[in-house]
Amino acid sequence: MKITVVGTGYVGLVTGACLAEMGNQVVCLDSNPGHIAALQNGLLPIHEPGLLDLVLRNTRGGRLTFTDDVNRAVAHGSVQFIAVGTPADEDGSADLQHVLAAAQAIAERMQEPRLIVNKSTVPVGTADRVREVIARVLLARGLPELAFSVTSNPEFLKEGSAVQDFMRPDRVIVGADNEQAAQALRMLYAPFMRNRDRFILMDIRSAEFTKYASNAMLATRISFMNELALLAEKLGADIEQVRTGMGTDPRIGTHFLYAGTGYGGSCFPKDVKALVHAAQEAGQALHILHAVQAVNERQKQVLIDKIVARFGPDLCDRRFALWGLAFKPGTDDMREAPSLVIIEHLLARGAEVAAYDPVALAQARRVLGERPGLHLVSQATSALEGADALIIVTEWKEFHSPDFAHLAIALRQPIIFDGRNLFEPAAIKALGIEYHAIGRAPP
Repeated sequence: MKITVVGTGYVGLVTGACLAEMGNQVVCLDSNPGHIAALQNGLLPIHEPGLLDLVLRNTRGGRLTFTDDVNRAVAHGSVQFIAVGTPADEDGSADLQHVLAAAQAIAERMQEPRLIVNKSTVPVGTADRVREVIARVLLARGLPELAFSVTSNPEFLKEGSAVQDFMRPDRVIVGADNEQAAQALRMLYAPFMRNRDRFILMDIRSAEFTKYASNAMLATRISFMNELALLAEKLGADIEQVRTGMGTDPRIGTHFLYAGTGYGGSCFPKDVKALVHAAQEAGQALHILHAVQAVNERQKQVLIDKIVARFGPDLCDRRFALWGLAFKPGTDDMREAPSLVIIEHLLARGAEVAAYDPVALAQARRVLGERPGLHLVSQATSALEGADALIIVTEWKEFHSPDFAHLAIALRQPIIFDGRNLFEPAAIKALGIEYHAIGRAPP
């Protein structure tokens, strides 16, 4: 099948590479010539395990190409995926300017029937707006009878495992209002579901809603556990043991029950805001999601509160090692990352911060810039030297079993503030290390 993917960000690049892997002829379009040149030279704008190999293999095989030529891209694909960004506007709503601009660009150039697939995360009713844009442009061109269909195909990719999620999906949701469009997408996704059919067909508005509802539920679980963790500390309970007890109930399950420093990234914060805004527009309040947002913002400051309680509010002449800058392991994405809030508070209180991340250092330099008191270091052990304490923010695998003897010697004081509950409190105490975690009563 000939596919065009509009947008070469996270979703567009993974979608294009994975569809090409199954033998489709894929053209990925981006309006930034520098971005396209980098992709043509095998330089990816994101860190995602397995993606570079996929891109290189399929570009060399001639199944995947990158272009900034809109005419070529629209002429190529009988199926046109729109996978552009929908950032949050000031009022929390999703900014659809790029989605609607992509729809207009397609409509201005299409000469044959086209299936347009909204892959971007968009509010309910966006497909209707895309359809109106295309119909209006075709009418102005004198081509009102030129056939096209608009469908919704939301993505459910987790950063750090996006390639695997696409190649082995737990579900493929398609919203379509005609059988021909539905069958085309069923055929396209069939190679990804040879062992078990995970294709779920529904109406377009329900498909659009499902994406937001899914992310809102996951964000709710995270905030719920973070709120319980604060109570567990006051009651002398261990939230990790509570999590284990809860997770064995099949009605609850084990996923997204980990207490920590709050959620971040490109999806949960933006999508919860967009859903809350959509509810306000519809006159239907979402009280739970308002609480989810408030709890999450509060949780990003929990480690700061623990540090202040231990060292006092004035952190001048204090230095802290910080492990983990990305919002989660497996990615260099720092959007809405808890590390940003923690660093800002530490610097504002006069502290120095030596921060390390296995893959996000370059991104951190772009996001944070040159800041007095902030040192981005290339080794985890380098961050420890002369620091008053270690702060763990992201649960990268290499942080799970550090050399505790070296850690205790390198730090001025053997103190760990663990925002991801990586260690057992009793075991760390036995090593002579002072340990402050989330929702875990002192042993």
